[in-house]
Amino acid sequence: MDGLGRRLRASLRLKRGRWGPPQDNLGEVVKEPERALENCLPNFAGGQHFFEYLLVVSLKKKHSGEDYEPRIIYQFPKRENLLRGQQEEEERLLGAIPLFCFPDGNERAPLTECPRETFSFVLTNVDGSRKIGYCRRLLPAGRGPRLPRVYCIISCIGCFGLFSKILDEVEKRHQISMAIIYPFMQGLREAAFPAPGKTVTLKSFIPDSGTEFISLTRPLDSHLEHVDFRSLMRCLSFEQILQIFASAVLERRIIFLAEGLSTLSQCIHATAALLYPFSWAHTYIPVVPESLLGTVCCPTPFMVGVQMRFRQEVLDSPMEEVLLVNLCEGTFLMSVGDEKDILPPKLQDDILESLGQGIKESQTPAASEQINEHVSRPFVQFFVKTVGHYASYIKREANGQGCFQERAFCKALTSKANRRFVKKFVKTQLFSLFIQEAEKSKNPPADYFQKKILEYEEQKKQKKPKEKTVK
Repeated sequence: MDGLGRRLRASLRLKRGRWGPPQDNLGEVVKEPERALENCLPNFAGGQHFFEYLLVVSLKKKHSGEDYEPRIIYQFPKRENLLRGQQEEEERLLGAIPLFCFPDGNERAPLTECPRETFSFVLTNVDGSRKIGYCRRLLPAGRGPRLPRVYCIISCIGCFGLFSKILDEVEKRHQISMAIIYPFMQGLREAAFPAPGKTVTLKSFIPDSGTEFISLTRPLDSHLEHVDFRSLMRCLSFEQILQIFASAVLERRIIFLAEGLSTLSQCIHATAALLYPFSWAHTYIPVVPESLLGTVCCPTPFMVGVQMRFRQEVLDSPMEEVLLVNLCEGTFLMSVGDEKDILPPKLQDDILESLGQGIKESQTPAASEQINEHVSRPFVQFFVKTVGHYASYIKREANGQGCFQERAFCKALTSKANRRFVKKFVKTQLFSLFIQEAEKSKNPPADYFQKKILEYEEQKKQKKPKEKTVK
């Protein structure tokens, strides 16, 4: 395994230089020094540019003429007058992207039918900065066998629903002419990314259709704008989702298997989002390219998605303490065996009850934002009940720097089961990175998690007088 790891590391350095899939600070490709994915991806207030690049990636014959390889055939914008260092950085980034647009390996050939798929990947630089690739893969218009093509938007912003709508517009224009993509993307590039709950409207001209107005709106609750829980719920039971969550909380190795790129991408992002307000800071590859399958042999924590066609290669790999999830059949092919015992029993019951109730309330067709809120709420509440008192145990020095009082923090929990869990959780990088940020900040952030903490504390205050009256 050590030899495999060395070969994998060397291969990635040669191919991508400083850019590669997100890794943990002991991993193979890049150092991840700070808080990762926003729940795995960056969260923006608004005002930034929508994207850095729009790329079209297609398959071209290798020089040997025997096989196909993915190559960029269109790029907007073309960067000119870059400094030497910037140019090298751009070349490394653009060299990494085709591999993730076509992760299928040798399954590359002209096709008469190809499912239209929307998926994403994340690339991490050595300084911890991240870029997200939003992809739409399909067959171009025509008859007979054709090579599939991927539209890929590279951005620093995590907002999957919004970028999926942008890809719809790019695809519509590309079916007419590549020439009309440019003015649309130029208008998008000049527009400021909207703040949560706000809308930006673009004016775009399409031949034979006239001028169109396209509205792009961000969800008001930005902590869920990067995720859609529906795929995860279709593939797995609530009990299984809870066991996956428990494994992720203790930073174990998790592999998802599925046929489709969209299913893999959506389910792995949904799992990472369940960890809010904490961030997965280890290896994170929504769809692992065939050439990187050695990642599953890594001894450090990871959360990765692998296409079902590589199932046997994964099963034959030397792995320990892995949760291997078959999304096609809704089963666990491998597990540690203690997943049901990681979380406090009472809190597990609370999550399952809340999930069941939330789904009953949304039996009628509901927007993905409503379903996301129903699914996310009980997991956020779990963290509120177990670690929501963290701010009271950060002791401030005269210079404002905080120092977390771990022992007193754990002892403050009256439930033995909760205390037993939290003693393990505080040793994870998830919690350490969160507390490091809290120690730097004089006041807790005014975010969704803090809002739920304040609501919970208020409920406890109102409950105490009633309990005294009953006595």
